[in-house]
Amino acid sequence: MENYTYNSDTLQLEGLNVSEDFTYPLFLFLLFSYLFIIVANLSIAVLVFVDKNLHQPMYILFCNLSVNDILGNSFLPRLLVSMLLPPSERLISYYECVVQAFTIHVCNTCSHTVLMIMAFDRYVAICNPLRYAAIMTNKMLIKLTVSAWGVPFVLVGILLGLTIRLNRCRTIIRGLYCNNASLFKLSCENVFINNIYGLTFTVVLFTSSIGTMVLTYTRITVVCLTSKNKSLNSKALKTCSTHLAVYLIMLLSGLTIIILHRFPQYSDYRKFATILYHIIPSSLNPIIYGMQSKEIRTFLSKSKKVLPSL
Repeated sequence: MENYTYNSDTLQLEGLNVSEDFTYPLFLFLLFSYLFIIVANLSIAVLVFVDKNLHQPMYILFCNLSVNDILGNSFLPRLLVSMLLPPSERLISYYECVVQAFTIHVCNTCSHTVLMIMAFDRYVAICNPLRYAAIMTNKMLIKLTVSAWGVPFVLVGILLGLTIRLNRCRTIIRGLYCNNASLFKLSCENVFINNIYGLTFTVVLFTSSIGTMVLTYTRITVVCLTSKNKSLNSKALKTCSTHLAVYLIMLLSGLTIIILHRFPQYSDYRKFATILYHIIPSSLNPIIYGMQSKEIRTFLSKSKKVLPSL
């Protein structure tokens, strides 16, 4: 039964509802997945920082993805704790809920913007190799990084600004964690503006993201098909196929959640799809990008040789 106290500072998270037989196996799966995500992405970021050979635009831009994956899964510790609590004790303050929603939406948006700037980097490297150093300067890297994070901050800030202006008459957050939709559904006021802005935000983000990928990879494909340099083609296909695989995994996972939102009767499936949306790309990114990189593999092989001698 929902509590209809207006503007309550304490909210109740619905969280995961699983049977006792599956609670601990699922808990362990999520725990080890979270630990792997943190260790793997943090390791990649540290490797890039430590090894001067990795101080290249491609790897510096990739660090943005690692940081984003770590922040984007920051809701998992609270989710793990809530799994061990009865539903009535899964409480969260309204202000913490807003911060959690802001972080998750920024990271979800950054998943697109960071991959977009990485696509631009690959486009310049393959289509304009002679001008790559002149284009991808430190100043350009800063501009791309600020844009990849700044645009989501502004857009999500407006998104949640429209939501926190509403009065609240409910206290139950439907879903695994706090997000914009679950927050404005706490209100009994008209949320037409919220729906319009949220829909526009989503359409613009996906259109820009997909459009950037189609344009850059079409151009890259044309260059590879017309070039007689087999070595260049092989390197380009290897790098781009990796980048495209990461993007498609992220895109399909996100679209699955959006589709399931239209079918309330499948709310439990949507929750598990949401978990996989966060876990799978964040776990695969350091593996796919790290293992396909010759420089990172070389660094790791050197580290293995040094450690036994210590």
